[in-house]
Amino acid sequence: MAVTSKPENVDTPQGLAFAITAYVLWGFLPLYLKLLTHMPATEVLAHRVIWSVPVAGAVLIAMGRTRDLKTVLTNRRSLLLALVTATLISVNWGIYIWAIAAEQTVEAALGYYINPLFSIVMGAVLLGERLSPAQWVAVLLAALAVIVLTVDAGRLPMVALSLMLTWGFYAYFKKSLPIGPNQGFLLEVLILTPPALAYVVWLGATGQGHLFTGAWDTALLMGCGLVTAVPLMVYANGAKLLRLSTIGILQYIAPTMIFLVAVFIFREPFGGAKLIAFPLIWLALIVYTTALFRQMRRKR
Repeated sequence: MAVTSKPENVDTPQGLAFAITAYVLWGFLPLYLKLLTHMPATEVLAHRVIWSVPVAGAVLIAMGRTRDLKTVLTNRRSLLLALVTATLISVNWGIYIWAIAAEQTVEAALGYYINPLFSIVMGAVLLGERLSPAQWVAVLLAALAVIVLTVDAGRLPMVALSLMLTWGFYAYFKKSLPIGPNQGFLLEVLILTPPALAYVVWLGATGQGHLFTGAWDTALLMGCGLVTAVPLMVYANGAKLLRLSTIGILQYIAPTMIFLVAVFIFREPFGGAKLIAFPLIWLALIVYTTALFRQMRRKR
Protein backbone atom coordinates (compact mmCIF):
# COMPACT_ATOMS: atom_id res chain seq x y z
CA MET A 1 0.00 0.00 0.00
CA ALA A 2 1.36 3.42 -0.96
CA VAL A 3 2.07 5.80 1.89
CA THR A 4 0.92 9.39 1.36
CA SER A 5 3.58 11.82 2.56
CA LYS A 6 2.57 14.98 4.36
CA PRO A 7 2.92 18.02 2.08
CA GLU A 8 5.78 20.36 2.99
CA ASN A 9 4.52 23.46 4.80
CA VAL A 10 5.98 26.05 2.39
CA ASP A 11 4.74 28.63 -0.13
CA THR A 12 4.88 27.93 -3.88
CA PRO A 13 4.23 30.11 -6.96
CA GLN A 14 1.49 27.72 -8.10
CA GLY A 15 -0.22 28.05 -4.74
CA LEU A 16 -0.16 31.83 -5.00
CA ALA A 17 -1.70 31.75 -8.49
CA PHE A 18 -4.49 29.39 -7.41
CA ALA A 19 -5.30 31.34 -4.24
CA ILE A 20 -5.39 34.77 -5.91
CA THR A 21 -7.66 33.44 -8.67
CA ALA A 22 -10.06 31.96 -6.11
CA TYR A 23 -10.25 35.14 -4.06
CA VAL A 24 -10.97 37.29 -7.14
CA LEU A 25 -13.81 34.95 -8.13
CA TRP A 26 -15.20 35.13 -4.60
CA GLY A 27 -14.99 38.90 -4.78
CA PHE A 28 -17.55 38.87 -7.59
CA LEU A 29 -19.81 36.23 -5.98
CA PRO A 30 -22.14 38.75 -4.23
CA LEU A 31 -23.30 39.96 -7.66
CA TYR A 32 -24.58 36.47 -8.42
CA LEU A 33 -26.07 35.85 -4.98
CA LYS A 34 -27.92 39.18 -5.15
CA LEU A 35 -29.95 37.73 -8.04
CA LEU A 36 -31.17 35.00 -5.66
CA THR A 37 -32.29 37.18 -2.75
CA HIS A 38 -35.97 36.53 -3.47
CA MET A 39 -35.38 32.91 -2.41
CA PRO A 40 -34.74 31.60 1.14
CA ALA A 41 -31.05 31.31 2.00
CA THR A 42 -31.53 27.66 2.92
CA GLU A 43 -32.89 26.85 -0.54
CA VAL A 44 -29.97 28.56 -2.25
CA LEU A 45 -27.57 26.70 0.06
CA ALA A 46 -29.14 23.35 -0.83
CA HIS A 47 -28.78 24.04 -4.54
CA ARG A 48 -25.17 25.17 -4.09
CA VAL A 49 -24.49 21.72 -2.69
CA ILE A 50 -26.50 19.68 -5.20
CA TRP A 51 -25.25 21.36 -8.39
CA SER A 52 -21.65 21.34 -7.19
CA VAL A 53 -21.61 17.54 -7.37
CA PRO A 54 -21.70 17.20 -11.20
CA VAL A 55 -19.17 20.02 -11.62
CA ALA A 56 -16.70 18.55 -9.12
CA GLY A 57 -17.34 15.03 -10.43
CA ALA A 58 -16.64 16.07 -14.03
CA VAL A 59 -13.33 17.63 -12.97
CA LEU A 60 -12.22 14.44 -11.22
CA ILE A 61 -13.25 12.25 -14.15
CA ALA A 62 -11.32 14.51 -16.55
CA MET A 63 -8.28 14.26 -14.27
CA GLY A 64 -8.65 10.51 -13.90
CA ARG A 65 -8.55 10.77 -10.11
CA THR A 66 -11.76 9.01 -9.08
CA ARG A 67 -9.80 6.09 -7.64
CA ASP A 68 -8.42 8.36 -4.90
CA LEU A 69 -11.97 9.14 -3.78
CA LYS A 70 -12.88 5.44 -3.63
CA THR A 71 -9.86 4.77 -1.44
CA VAL A 72 -10.69 7.45 1.12
CA LEU A 73 -14.29 6.23 1.44
CA THR A 74 -12.93 3.19 3.31
CA ASN A 75 -10.91 5.32 5.76
CA ARG A 76 -12.90 6.23 8.86
CA ARG A 77 -10.59 9.06 9.94
CA SER A 78 -10.72 10.71 6.53
CA LEU A 79 -14.50 10.44 6.42
CA LEU A 80 -14.78 12.01 9.88
CA LEU A 81 -12.49 14.86 8.86
CA ALA A 82 -14.50 15.38 5.65
CA LEU A 83 -17.69 15.49 7.73
CA VAL A 84 -16.16 18.28 9.83
CA THR A 85 -15.08 20.32 6.78
CA ALA A 86 -18.44 19.72 5.06
CA THR A 87 -20.31 20.99 8.12
CA LEU A 88 -18.11 24.07 8.45
CA ILE A 89 -18.37 25.05 4.79
CA SER A 90 -22.14 24.58 4.69
CA VAL A 91 -22.62 26.82 7.74
CA ASN A 92 -20.29 29.41 6.20
CA TRP A 93 -22.20 29.37 2.90
CA GLY A 94 -25.54 29.70 4.66
CA ILE A 95 -24.47 32.72 6.73
CA TYR A 96 -22.98 34.42 3.69
CA ILE A 97 -26.05 33.87 1.50
CA TRP A 98 -28.28 35.27 4.25
CA ALA A 99 -25.99 38.29 4.75
CA ILE A 100 -26.21 39.28 1.07
CA ALA A 101 -30.02 39.02 1.11
CA ALA A 102 -30.25 40.97 4.39
CA GLU A 103 -28.07 43.81 3.03
CA GLN A 104 -25.27 42.90 5.43
CA THR A 105 -22.63 42.56 2.70
CA VAL A 106 -20.32 45.09 4.36
CA GLU A 107 -20.35 43.13 7.61
CA ALA A 108 -19.78 39.90 5.68
CA ALA A 109 -16.71 41.49 4.13
CA LEU A 110 -15.59 42.54 7.62
CA GLY A 111 -15.71 38.87 8.61
CA TYR A 112 -13.33 37.99 5.81
CA TYR A 113 -11.06 40.86 6.83
CA ILE A 114 -10.88 39.51 10.39
CA ASN A 115 -10.45 35.89 9.34
CA PRO A 116 -6.86 36.17 8.02
CA LEU A 117 -5.77 37.35 11.46
CA PHE A 118 -7.50 34.33 12.95
CA SER A 119 -5.77 32.07 10.39
CA ILE A 120 -2.38 33.57 11.25
CA VAL A 121 -2.95 32.92 14.95
CA MET A 122 -3.99 29.34 14.18
CA GLY A 123 -0.94 28.87 11.97
CA ALA A 124 1.40 30.12 14.67
CA VAL A 125 -0.24 28.21 17.53
CA LEU A 126 -1.19 24.93 15.83
CA LEU A 127 1.37 24.59 13.02
CA GLY A 128 4.36 26.41 14.47
CA GLU A 129 4.58 28.87 11.56
CA ARG A 130 6.94 31.82 12.00
CA LEU A 131 6.66 35.24 10.38
CA SER A 132 9.51 37.56 9.46
CA PRO A 133 9.65 41.09 10.95
CA ALA A 134 8.25 42.54 7.71
CA GLN A 135 5.40 40.07 7.78
CA TRP A 136 4.60 40.96 11.39
CA VAL A 137 4.42 44.62 10.34
CA ALA A 138 1.87 43.60 7.71
CA VAL A 139 -0.15 41.70 10.29
CA LEU A 140 -0.17 44.70 12.65
CA LEU A 141 -1.29 47.04 9.86
CA ALA A 142 -4.09 44.66 8.95
CA ALA A 143 -5.07 44.32 12.61
CA LEU A 144 -5.28 48.09 12.91
CA ALA A 145 -7.54 48.24 9.86
CA VAL A 146 -9.82 45.58 11.30
CA ILE A 147 -10.04 47.47 14.61
CA VAL A 148 -11.04 50.64 12.77
CA LEU A 149 -13.75 48.78 10.84
CA THR A 150 -15.04 47.03 13.96
CA VAL A 151 -15.28 50.25 15.98
CA ASP A 152 -17.05 51.90 13.05
CA ALA A 153 -19.72 49.16 13.11
CA GLY A 154 -20.64 50.18 16.67
CA ARG A 155 -21.75 46.70 17.75
CA LEU A 156 -20.56 43.12 18.06
CA PRO A 157 -20.48 41.92 14.43
CA MET A 158 -22.05 38.47 14.76
CA VAL A 159 -22.17 37.84 11.00
CA ALA A 160 -18.49 38.76 10.70
CA LEU A 161 -17.43 36.66 13.68
CA SER A 162 -19.42 33.64 12.48
CA LEU A 163 -17.88 33.81 9.02
CA MET A 164 -14.43 34.22 10.56
CA LEU A 165 -14.73 31.16 12.76
CA THR A 166 -16.31 28.82 10.21
CA TRP A 167 -13.93 29.72 7.38
CA GLY A 168 -10.85 29.80 9.62
CA PHE A 169 -11.43 26.30 10.96
CA TYR A 170 -12.45 25.08 7.49
CA ALA A 171 -9.07 26.22 6.10
CA TYR A 172 -7.23 24.52 8.96
CA PHE A 173 -9.00 21.17 8.72
CA LYS A 174 -8.99 21.27 4.92
CA LYS A 175 -5.20 21.49 5.00
CA SER A 176 -5.16 18.33 7.12
CA LEU A 177 -7.48 16.30 4.89
CA PRO A 178 -5.24 13.46 3.60
CA ILE A 179 -6.54 13.48 0.01
CA GLY A 180 -6.29 15.78 -2.98
CA PRO A 181 -8.18 19.08 -2.74
CA ASN A 182 -10.55 18.32 -5.61
CA GLN A 183 -11.37 14.90 -4.21
CA GLY A 184 -11.89 16.47 -0.80
CA PHE A 185 -14.36 19.01 -2.14
CA LEU A 186 -16.36 16.36 -4.00
CA LEU A 187 -16.43 14.25 -0.85
CA GLU A 188 -17.74 17.23 1.13
CA VAL A 189 -20.60 17.99 -1.25
CA LEU A 190 -21.45 14.28 -1.52
CA ILE A 191 -21.78 14.17 2.27
CA LEU A 192 -24.06 17.23 2.17
CA THR A 193 -26.14 16.06 -0.81
CA PRO A 194 -28.63 13.69 0.94
CA PRO A 195 -30.00 16.37 3.35
CA ALA A 196 -29.84 19.03 0.64
CA LEU A 197 -31.72 16.85 -1.84
CA ALA A 198 -34.31 15.89 0.75
CA TYR A 199 -34.90 19.57 1.55
CA VAL A 200 -35.29 20.54 -2.13
CA VAL A 201 -37.76 17.67 -2.68
CA TRP A 202 -39.75 18.81 0.35
CA LEU A 203 -39.82 22.40 -0.93
CA GLY A 204 -41.10 21.18 -4.27
CA ALA A 205 -43.74 18.95 -2.69
CA THR A 206 -45.06 21.81 -0.54
CA GLY A 207 -45.02 24.33 -3.38
CA GLN A 208 -42.33 26.49 -1.78
CA GLY A 209 -39.45 25.68 -4.10
CA HIS A 210 -38.23 27.80 -7.02
CA LEU A 211 -36.67 25.06 -9.14
CA PHE A 212 -38.54 24.56 -12.44
CA THR A 213 -40.95 27.38 -11.61
CA GLY A 214 -39.39 29.62 -14.26
CA ALA A 215 -36.48 29.48 -16.69
CA TRP A 216 -34.57 32.31 -14.99
CA ASP A 217 -34.82 30.97 -11.45
CA THR A 218 -33.99 27.45 -12.62
CA ALA A 219 -30.90 28.65 -14.48
CA LEU A 220 -29.75 30.66 -11.48
CA LEU A 221 -30.15 27.72 -9.10
CA MET A 222 -28.39 25.29 -11.40
CA GLY A 223 -25.61 27.84 -11.96
CA CYS A 224 -24.91 27.74 -8.23
CA GLY A 225 -22.83 24.65 -8.93
CA LEU A 226 -20.38 26.52 -11.14
CA VAL A 227 -20.04 29.62 -8.97
CA THR A 228 -19.57 27.41 -5.90
CA ALA A 229 -17.37 24.58 -7.13
CA VAL A 230 -14.94 26.40 -9.41
CA PRO A 231 -13.49 28.96 -6.93
CA LEU A 232 -13.55 26.53 -4.00
CA MET A 233 -11.68 23.84 -5.93
CA VAL A 234 -9.16 26.41 -7.15
CA TYR A 235 -8.78 27.60 -3.56
CA ALA A 236 -8.37 24.03 -2.29
CA ASN A 237 -5.47 23.49 -4.70
CA GLY A 238 -3.87 26.70 -3.46
CA ALA A 239 -4.39 25.79 0.20
CA LYS A 240 -2.33 22.61 -0.27
CA LEU A 241 0.58 24.64 -1.69
CA LEU A 242 0.69 27.56 0.75
CA ARG A 243 1.29 28.15 4.43
CA LEU A 244 -1.84 28.88 6.46
CA SER A 245 -0.53 32.35 7.33
CA THR A 246 0.00 33.19 3.64
CA ILE A 247 -3.52 32.08 2.82
CA GLY A 248 -4.71 34.38 5.58
CA ILE A 249 -3.03 37.49 4.18
CA LEU A 250 -4.12 36.82 0.58
CA GLN A 251 -7.72 36.61 1.78
CA TYR A 252 -7.82 40.41 1.91
CA ILE A 253 -8.32 40.41 -1.86
CA ALA A 254 -11.85 38.98 -1.67
CA PRO A 255 -13.28 41.19 1.11
CA THR A 256 -11.88 44.31 -0.54
CA MET A 257 -13.74 43.44 -3.73
CA ILE A 258 -16.84 42.58 -1.71
CA PHE A 259 -16.66 45.98 0.01
CA LEU A 260 -16.45 47.74 -3.34
CA VAL A 261 -19.44 45.80 -4.67
CA ALA A 262 -21.43 46.47 -1.48
CA VAL A 263 -20.76 50.20 -1.49
CA PHE A 264 -20.73 51.15 -5.16
CA ILE A 265 -23.21 48.63 -6.59
CA PHE A 266 -25.45 47.61 -3.67
CA ARG A 267 -25.26 51.14 -2.21
CA GLU A 268 -24.76 49.97 1.37
CA PRO A 269 -23.56 52.67 3.83
CA PHE A 270 -19.87 53.58 3.63
CA GLY A 271 -18.44 55.54 6.56
CA GLY A 272 -15.26 57.57 6.83
CA ALA A 273 -13.57 54.85 8.90
CA LYS A 274 -13.45 52.59 5.85
CA LEU A 275 -11.53 55.26 3.97
CA ILE A 276 -8.83 54.85 6.63
CA ALA A 277 -9.00 51.05 6.76
CA PHE A 278 -8.70 50.38 3.04
CA PRO A 279 -5.22 51.93 2.61
CA LEU A 280 -4.02 50.14 5.76
CA ILE A 281 -5.23 46.78 4.46
CA TRP A 282 -3.69 47.20 1.01
CA LEU A 283 -0.43 48.40 2.57
CA ALA A 284 -0.42 45.25 4.72
CA LEU A 285 -0.94 43.12 1.62
CA ILE A 286 1.89 44.88 -0.25
CA VAL A 287 4.33 44.57 2.67
CA TYR A 288 3.56 40.90 3.25
CA THR A 289 3.62 39.92 -0.42
CA THR A 290 6.90 41.74 -1.04
CA ALA A 291 8.53 39.91 1.87
CA LEU A 292 7.06 36.64 0.62
CA PHE A 293 8.44 37.01 -2.91
CA ARG A 294 11.88 37.93 -1.56
CA GLN A 295 11.84 34.84 0.63
CA MET A 296 10.83 32.62 -2.30
CA ARG A 297 13.59 34.07 -4.53
CA ARG A 298 16.21 33.34 -1.85
CA LYS A 299 15.02 29.74 -1.61
CA ARG A 300 15.21 29.28 -5.39
